[in-house]
Amino acid sequence: MLHRIAWLILALLAACAAPPPPASPREDLNARFLAPDLAVDEFTRVFEGESREVARSREGIADALGLRPGMAVADVGAGTGLFLEPFARRVGASGRIYAVDLSPRFREHLALRAQRSGLAQVEVVAASESSSGLAPASIDVAFVCDTYHHFDQPGPTLASLRQALRPGGALVIVDFERLPGTSADWILEHVRAGKPEVIREIEAAGFAFEREVPVEGLRDNYLLRFRRP
Repeated sequence: MLHRIAWLILALLAACAAPPPPASPREDLNARFLAPDLAVDEFTRVFEGESREVARSREGIADALGLRPGMAVADVGAGTGLFLEPFARRVGASGRIYAVDLSPRFREHLALRAQRSGLAQVEVVAASESSSGLAPASIDVAFVCDTYHHFDQPGPTLASLRQALRPGGALVIVDFERLPGTSADWILEHVRAGKPEVIREIEAAGFAFEREVPVEGLRDNYLLRFRRP
């Protein structure tokens, strides 16, 4: 009996000493994008301005996807639609572009932008915190630009992207280098994982890492290609 009581005391002490599960410092990271009064024009100036690295390098980034006429590509976290026109030129009228976003206001903007630009191959898709919202085997390429660090539930979201990709399809990630002591403070605070962690997470989700692709003009960002086996 004494042995049993001692074991229970030790177990309680261990439970009290154990650190609590880490609280996500990013719990409200996507909250502003869900606001009904989201100022899309302001985000357009930020996302598509010349001060943003991926905006200046968007043609080189689009080239790295290897898109061809007739292909289907999903822009996951399409935001204001920075890549709609570059992708449309590459997949052509026979291709398909799925503009995926969590934000209702961004989705409204994406649909209007596609309509005004005559991009009939664009379809806007509503994502959730745990799913891309894409149909199974519907795409050849999944593209995630400066959005992976916004995945609050990377496991389920990656599973939905793997399901949406056709066998042999590509997952392309563009995100920020996160290097303590080198990267800007706002990146260290805003981006939850560095490149090695991102690769490990995506490989654990069933993707095969192919390579990092150099893109002229990218300094704070990297581009990684994965394959759905």
